[in-house]
Amino acid sequence: MSGPDADGERRIVSDAAGVVVLGTCAAWSLITAAAHDGRPEGVLLAVLAVAAGYAAGRISGALLPVGAPFAGALAGIALTVAVPHLAPGPQIAAPLGHAGGTAAVLTLSAGAACSAAWSAPVPAVRFALRLLAAGTAVLAAVLGSTTGLVTCLAVLVCSLAAGRTRHRGAGMAVLAVVAALVAGLVWAVAAQAVPGGFVAALEGRLTPHRVLLWQDAWHLLGDDVALGAGPGRFGELSTTSAQSLLSDGKPHSAPLQQAAEQGVVGVVLLAAAFCWVLYALWRGPRPTPVALTAGAALTALAAIAAIGNALSFTAVSVGAGLLAGMATARPLDPAGRTPEAQARGADALPRGDRG
Repeated sequence: MSGPDADGERRIVSDAAGVVVLGTCAAWSLITAAAHDGRPEGVLLAVLAVAAGYAAGRISGALLPVGAPFAGALAGIALTVAVPHLAPGPQIAAPLGHAGGTAAVLTLSAGAACSAAWSAPVPAVRFALRLLAAGTAVLAAVLGSTTGLVTCLAVLVCSLAAGRTRHRGAGMAVLAVVAALVAGLVWAVAAQAVPGGFVAALEGRLTPHRVLLWQDAWHLLGDDVALGAGPGRFGELSTTSAQSLLSDGKPHSAPLQQAAEQGVVGVVLLAAAFCWVLYALWRGPRPTPVALTAGAALTALAAIAAIGNALSFTAVSVGAGLLAGMATARPLDPAGRTPEAQARGADALPRGDRG
């Protein structure tokens, strides 16, 4: 089957998969909370934020394929400048702080700007939007976020390379492998399964405190592999967190937090949510460069979340949903095709190659 009917069927399948995955994430947090007297509010809020952002992104991306991601990029930059800590109230400045959230928001902003660039029909506008993406990297450097600088530049480079990629399936597979490697490295460090010299070098970049938190999360997983300790309970059970005067009660690693608080099933559900996003981008109607650009930004976010507290900020969860939604939306105006697709005589609708 090909054409609009096939596209519609693919979108139904990907949307249904998203509903199942996000719904299961919410349900499992309630189950583990009931089993260990946990607090599932944080997980439920994150699931709601992603779902709301995705829905808003689908709508805005269909109406304004260039304007919506451009506005999203500006909003992310403005949020980072106006609210440096990304959240009101008392702030945790040391030893870990809000750096993961800042890097994540700027990375998503870079991805949105690059996605808008690939959707813009005017070369001058595309160039300006890519300058905006480069500006996010500069802003990250000014704010002292080395991680943000690296990930923003990585997204920009991947976006430029995506213009020469015809088969998005291979690109999505590479992104999935990158995310898995980063998560696997974090798990290996937490399990003390890497050479001591490597751990020492890593501590120099990420602080010994963070590595100790990871190791506490690994030990908590060992206490209950299936259910974990319960959502929101890491801070009260972690020795390292309890001994710190300025602790946010989190292990600063999304996969390890899922493992410690919701067991192996929680980790599988987190991985399933990421794989669903990549699948939706792969089967989506937007051109290949747009899909791969968004995929690269979300993979960079996954890497940041694997080594930091990025997903603790609601703004990050909403931004991830927005970017995914805009990159999978079908523009109502067929003119939303990229100039490259027009030059190749592509179909009237900007579907791109999904091979």
